[in-house]
Amino acid sequence: MKPSILNRINHGLERILPERRLFLRSDTETRFILMKPLTQLVALAGSSAIIAWSIFATAILIMDNIGAGNFRDQAKRDQAFYQARLNELASERDTRAGEAIAAQERFNAALNQISDMQTQLLATEERRRELEIGMEAFQKTLLRVSEERDFAKGALENLTASLEGENGAAQNPLVQARDLETTVDFLAGALSDTATERDTVVADAQAALIAADEMAAEIKVLEDRNDEIFRSLEEAMTVSVAPLDKMFRQAGLSTDNLLREVRRGYSGQGGPLTPLSFSTKGEADPNAARANDIMSKLDRLNLYRIAAEKAPFGMPVKSNFRFTSGFGPRWGRMHNGTDFAAPIGTPIYAPADGVVTFAGWSSGYGRVVKIQHAFGIETRYAHQSKIRVKVGQRVSKGQRIGDIGNSGRSTGPHLHYEIRVGGRPVNPMIYIKAAQNVF
Repeated sequence: MKPSILNRINHGLERILPERRLFLRSDTETRFILMKPLTQLVALAGSSAIIAWSIFATAILIMDNIGAGNFRDQAKRDQAFYQARLNELASERDTRAGEAIAAQERFNAALNQISDMQTQLLATEERRRELEIGMEAFQKTLLRVSEERDFAKGALENLTASLEGENGAAQNPLVQARDLETTVDFLAGALSDTATERDTVVADAQAALIAADEMAAEIKVLEDRNDEIFRSLEEAMTVSVAPLDKMFRQAGLSTDNLLREVRRGYSGQGGPLTPLSFSTKGEADPNAARANDIMSKLDRLNLYRIAAEKAPFGMPVKSNFRFTSGFGPRWGRMHNGTDFAAPIGTPIYAPADGVVTFAGWSSGYGRVVKIQHAFGIETRYAHQSKIRVKVGQRVSKGQRIGDIGNSGRSTGPHLHYEIRVGGRPVNPMIYIKAAQNVF
């Protein structure tokens, strides 16, 4: 059956491709190869396919060279743009750091002013109490002297009346009168001294009241100034803490658990900041509550700063690159990371401190590095051309860990970057964008 079909096909092609003989001659003999029409057709088709593929491959190479020139120009423009953006972010970061330092200095100055104000207020209250006790003692003494004076006057009047009514025995009443006059003179002197002392105490009390009023006015000015300082510090803390809080929440991290873990590892001597108390009477002081609230926010800001160094809020590639594939479904399966396309050998950097848990070949990943960070976060860096770290090595933020390559299941040189929280893959752009919005 098959030979008859081939014969028919050859017979039909003889008008276009007649049968030919290819002679092969040697020194001793001559041979020939019979080339039927179908064989000639297959040979022509194969030759045409090879020529077409050569033309197509040449066109692709030419277009790739043209595109490479455009890519380099675009890469230079992107590099200039990212460099300018990085300079702006660095300048803004330095400005925020300066503002935080200035705010802390103002806060310390406010605490010193409040302490001085409390000391002065306590001294004024103590002086007032002393003056009140002195006034009470003076009033009691004055009342007692007045009663004694009235009693002495009454006795003098009775004695004078008795002397005037008697006509005999004049010597004894005269002696008694002289004694009475001496007593009256003594009482008069005592009354004079008491009056002088009273006038002095009253003058001192009036001066103390005036000083107390002046102190109260000064305290009011200090309270207004402290209120303004507290308000500025509260606004500064709100502006500083709120973006960081939002950044960690956007990254899918529980801020309470995060701060608790950082505080457990960085408690330091004395643990968290000790609450302040400006009152010595056991009464609630609103300034103390506001100061403690600011201290709490300062503590939270410091803990966030430590956490930001430990979590991968950073870019693994700092050279020119382009995003070629994002997190999500791709080609019927889940793509668990973000791809950064760049030339082979482009440095890869650790976005945070951590420990290398894997460094080697892993099927579709090719050459891959896995780093375990704080808070249960793991990062992966796949398709590398060269690995520059070892298992168990502790790496720091910004340390070079490898080079971009094309190993494993890859269609071109790029970095496949993954972030996993508790073993579950999350979108790396959440961390990258969250850090860009703050830093």
